[in-house]
Amino acid sequence: MHSDDEIRALNRAGWDARVAGGDKWTLPVSPQVIAQARAGDWSVLLTMTKPTPRDWFGDLDGATVLGLASGGGQQGPVLAAAGARVTVFDASPAQLASDRAVAAREGLEIETVEGFMHDLGAFADASFDLIFHPVSNCFAPDVTAVWREAFRVLRPGGALLAGFMNPAIYLFDDEARRPADLVVRFALPYVDTVDRDPGDVAERIARDQTVEFSHTFDSQIGGQTAAGFHIAGFYEDFGGRLIARYMPAAFATRAVKPI
Repeated sequence: MHSDDEIRALNRAGWDARVAGGDKWTLPVSPQVIAQARAGDWSVLLTMTKPTPRDWFGDLDGATVLGLASGGGQQGPVLAAAGARVTVFDASPAQLASDRAVAAREGLEIETVEGFMHDLGAFADASFDLIFHPVSNCFAPDVTAVWREAFRVLRPGGALLAGFMNPAIYLFDDEARRPADLVVRFALPYVDTVDRDPGDVAERIARDQTVEFSHTFDSQIGGQTAAGFHIAGFYEDFGGRLIARYMPAAFATRAVKPI
């Protein structure tokens, strides 16, 4: 059994390893993407394939934006080029280094802060106008703490844009490569280190460098409303996984902190 602190440390090291291995979610955006963003032509992903609606962002010119668990030189630099004052917060030093590299290459001002998403103690209350939180809380043991901290650091009237995995995908073994292999194997809520035998866990960590948690709708959407948010937008993403042939692989919400 791994403690929450051990899981967080493992996933931080795992994302550093993914950067070294060229995982697609660690590849910095190109100069062309930044040039287009400066010209007003931009999009970013909360989930795997579906662009986040532009009207979810409001006016980015001068807005303070927190990229929550959003390192990798992708979303943060685009939002900065679109006019926002961006802080990228991530557990992986290598992911944050990518954001700094793009900022240096493009002459962007981006602050980077290292830490785990459940603890935003580095920031004062009401520090940000917008939080951009792409799919990443599947790596967090406690997602309700993420929502509480996000609510605290948002200004009244601010919005949290969050992507998260459909918990139902964790019913199936993600090693399936064809529809016939999609056989229910696990119960929900699912945790890599609990629902697999020790040998399988070790093999998975060696392969993926990280471990995941399914979380429930109670903790994902119910956790946002319990923290005080009002859900103001929602969409499904049917891309990115084999299971998406049959059901959405991920969801996204726009949650507003009441004034």
